[in-house]
Amino acid sequence: MQVPNIVKIKEIIQDTETVKTFIFEWKVKDEVPGHFMMMWNFQDEKPMSISLIDPIKGEIGISIKKVGKFTESIHLMDVGDELGLRGPYGRGFKIIGSRILAVGGGIGMAPLVALAEEASKRGIKLDVINAATTQDELLFLTRFKKSGVNLMPCTDDGSYGFCGFGTALAEKALENDSYDLLVCCGPEIMMKKLVEIVDKFKIPAQFSLERYMKCAVGLCGQCCVDDVGWRICVEGPVFWRDDLRLIKEFGKYKRDAAGVKHSLI
Repeated sequence: MQVPNIVKIKEIIQDTETVKTFIFEWKVKDEVPGHFMMMWNFQDEKPMSISLIDPIKGEIGISIKKVGKFTESIHLMDVGDELGLRGPYGRGFKIIGSRILAVGGGIGMAPLVALAEEASKRGIKLDVINAATTQDELLFLTRFKKSGVNLMPCTDDGSYGFCGFGTALAEKALENDSYDLLVCCGPEIMMKKLVEIVDKFKIPAQFSLERYMKCAVGLCGQCCVDDVGWRICVEGPVFWRDDLRLIKEFGKYKRDAAGVKHSLI
């Protein structure tokens, strides 16, 4: 197994009240949007999506939402503090076609903002549905606008952009325009609804799944999904829509660190 690289925090960006982006010097090689890193605070290790890939500056960024003991410990760190990183791991997004619709919610926007910047470099037209419960929780608005994508923000409470769920705005976009591909990252219950929508419009789609991970290299089996047994850390986290037909638990339940099922419905 790969040994973590000990790196210093180069920069910290306060994105929202609960989300920070941590920038590190990194020799970018094979990193693509959708990949994840294992982050080590010298006590525990957790998987985190890459939200920024800059081979010119030699930097990567990881955006972290404060939700528990581990993420709180990272949020308490300052520029110059050290932690461990290993990766990248997993299967990222495959960018195809000339026009893509990206749909995300909450911290699920992290890999999508990296995808937006990569699509911009390639001259691919990208429409981005950025969903949150309220305006203050919308992520990466400045980066999305700077990348030149067509940003379509939406909030549950109508405080900014479209009033309603991101899935409703996605269905509206697919009714009005033609896309070569849809990509999504966000709450699984949202992705389950989006699967129904892409089936209706018969559009190729990729979805980034999240499961409890320990090793990130497919050895421990902690992130295997029923019934097919795929390891999210290796065969995923990004799956094509047809792959999801074989994942019995998709949109229904997840397993915790002890393997106990927890319903998503």
